[in-house]
Amino acid sequence: MATLILVRHGRSTANTAGLLAGWTPGVHLDERGAAQAASLPARLADVPIAAVVSSPLERCLQTLRPLLDARPGLEPQTDERIGECHYGDWSGRKLAELAGEPLMEVVQQHPSAAVFPGGESMRAMQARAVDAVREWNDRVDAEHGEDAVYLMCSHGDIIKSLVADALGMHLDLFQRIHVEPCSVTAIRYTRTRPFLLRLGDTGELGDLAPRGGGERAAEGDAVVGGGAGAP
Repeated sequence: MATLILVRHGRSTANTAGLLAGWTPGVHLDERGAAQAASLPARLADVPIAAVVSSPLERCLQTLRPLLDARPGLEPQTDERIGECHYGDWSGRKLAELAGEPLMEVVQQHPSAAVFPGGESMRAMQARAVDAVREWNDRVDAEHGEDAVYLMCSHGDIIKSLVADALGMHLDLFQRIHVEPCSVTAIRYTRTRPFLLRLGDTGELGDLAPRGGGERAAEGDAVVGGGAGAP
């Protein structure tokens, strides 16, 4: 079956502002995010890509543009099922402010039970993303052969939930996974089980340096939405 390359969008204006963007309009790549996107063609130069699928949100389409410009004839197809989690009333709010919400403890410790007010559950988010990948696997296999590689550009929580599914992890453990902006995660699917080939690969080591506490509500908490990455 097909090999899937998952690219998280580059750093966005919401990431640097410490906001939970969700589907809030007007969120785009910041200067660093644009530079990250510009590096994608070289990073993936040796990888034959049969198809490209994107979240419909602007920051993902912007991230893909340099890669698509470098490969004429490769056009992205959008799929709302790999769009960001619908955070509902949390969308557009400061992460530092949300850290004090009682629901945040559920999001961190028991995400399979988390339902965002006015939005969707994290369980539903994962289900739609997994359904999308399974359907695209079949489509790419049928159109390009079982050795084909295709790419999806999506969001932090979506990619983490897909990795959890590939590893057979319960959704309650997915907050242990982290993917940086514009990082590459690769999963090879087979008839009997998936294999995780790369996880959050940026080709950089700066993201391993200690950071201040601005991105995290408490030690051990994950950054909802994915975080801004290395400074």
